[in-house]
Amino acid sequence: MTASNPRTRPIPSVANAEWEVMKVLWDHGPMLARDIYAALPPGLGWAIKTAKTLLSRLVAKGALGYVEEGNSYRYHALFTREEMTRKEVKGFVRRVLEGSLAPVLAHFIEEEELSDAEIARLRALLNRKADARKQGKAETGKKGA
Repeated sequence: MTASNPRTRPIPSVANAEWEVMKVLWDHGPMLARDIYAALPPGLGWAIKTAKTLLSRLVAKGALGYVEEGNSYRYHALFTREEMTRKEVKGFVRRVLEGSLAPVLAHFIEEEELSDAEIARLRALLNRKADARKQGKAETGKKGA
């Protein structure tokens, strides 16, 4: 059995412990529960039962699907790391920063070591956003004319 098409479902929120399980699947692809457990960071100190409980929760939330293989299940992520990261960041910005991204962007620009490639990517993203905004304003102006 597998979960329904993730594109028709909202991206679920996951707890920190569940995030650890998701990272294993994103890094390694579809896996059996015992292999997921073996791939978890050893410092977590979890029992395999804990990992299986988290897998069940992630299936119930719609973050994971699975395929039955004999008496085991092969789990797979239904959303990409990027999709779920975007959802988490949007939630954080809404809850903690009251919707304003400027403090986070300022922190990374001022406090973190950004590579030339990261700076170029940020610049390109900001330019694309500004261009889209200008295009939207131009189209709005045409409608009112």
